Amino acid sequence: MTTSQEELLPATRRALLHRIAVAQADGRAPSLVAAVVRGGRTVWHGSRTSVEGHGPDENVQYRIGSITKTFTAVLVLRLRDEGLLDLGDPLEKHLPGTGAGEATIRDLLAHTGGLAAESPAPWWERTPGTLRPELADVLGEQPFRHPVGQRFHYSNPGFTLLGALVEELRGEAWEDVLRREVLEPLGLHRTDLRPSAPHAGGWAVHPWADVMLPEPVEDLGRMAPAGQLWSTTGDLARFAAFLIQGDDRVLSAQSLREMRTPAAPPETANVAEGYAYGLGLEVRRHGGRLVVGHSGSLPGFLAGLQFSLEDDVAAVVLANCTSGPLVATVAADLVGIVAEAEPRIPEPWRPLREVDPAVLELAGPWYWGTHAFALRFTADGLASLEPLTGKGRGARFRSNGDGSWTGLEGYYAGEVLRAVRRADGSVDHLDLGSFVFTRQPYDESAAVPGGVDPQGWRGIG
Repeated sequence: MTTSQEELLPATRRALLHRIAVAQADGRAPSLVAAVVRGGRTVWHGSRTSVEGHGPDENVQYRIGSITKTFTAVLVLRLRDEGLLDLGDPLEKHLPGTGAGEATIRDLLAHTGGLAAESPAPWWERTPGTLRPELADVLGEQPFRHPVGQRFHYSNPGFTLLGALVEELRGEAWEDVLRREVLEPLGLHRTDLRPSAPHAGGWAVHPWADVMLPEPVEDLGRMAPAGQLWSTTGDLARFAAFLIQGDDRVLSAQSLREMRTPAAPPETANVAEGYAYGLGLEVRRHGGRLVVGHSGSLPGFLAGLQFSLEDDVAAVVLANCTSGPLVATVAADLVGIVAEAEPRIPEPWRPLREVDPAVLELAGPWYWGTHAFALRFTADGLASLEPLTGKGRGARFRSNGDGSWTGLEGYYAGEVLRAVRRADGSVDHLDLGSFVFTRQPYDESAAVPGGVDPQGWRGIG
């Protein structure tokens, strides 16, 4: 990934600098560093610091807290894609004897396993991991707070279990698997479980006085898969580009799409905030824009990674203070600044290289009852069924290679679209999960369930 400051307009660069300057000053952060990615490349980097002449660059490490969970989720999805597990499997099937085995792997990824938010005292983020050498020490005597699968309840121990699952199925330490399967292929050479120079120190800033206190740096031990990692804006920019585009050496675009899809039933407060959780990724509305990513915090550090798929823009913000700037919000603001100041220029339209006449025959208007839809076939090899007026159930579909198509999103995700033909080979109607789409509203020549009134269309007379 190359870096080019000139790819953004001067006014955009100044707006980005202004936003992080306000965040650092108002949030009273000893230092704050940020990066913006567009089109898979880092296009801007900026920092603010309280120490004259020591602004951190893209190679300075900070702790990234719970952004670590996204890395752990990638490892679990890799195991699923290799056929070593199913997300619906109970944990007990692969990691017996934990006392939390009734939760499924999907539940743990989506924080719907019903587990406690934290491990038993003492506070795990400020004490050495040697105090919790076993999973039983992380889970405690009563690991559950809620019934499994019924509500979203963020759980750090849940991701500890996922890290242990990775170790069980790979037969080696979580950190070694992470390095080999994710960090090295993506070129994240400054991401590690432990800091190496140059790295920031973590500070607590007094809430009522402009003074600071150093925070302890602890190895989290068993809790590492939930929040141990140190990284840089340079590395996290590369990771953000991967989360948008995918990389078949690590995880496919299709599996990343699954990670970004809300999987947890949102709490009432989260609905109001437009917040949901997928599989190791947060999904939220910010300024009318859908952004995806993760936030992170550990004593002395704050981290945020956010991206917009529609705009193909991502941002990373890191700070070295226990509380202060809302860095996830700042990251989402940086995404919005670029997206609004310099809207994405779409790729040139290009036609399909070839098309099956039997497929082309299906293109055009169709009616579900009296609702008008259009079926289009696009150069990316997908089919799109969208309502022609107002809001309705639309979706994209992937070809199954046998003349049928499977829905990728929304109401029709997983549902099969196929053409039903008459004895002479002509198309009678489209069947989509038992719904009948005809060429005319309630086409009397088609097999419409319930039949069509033989008197046809008429007025009130």
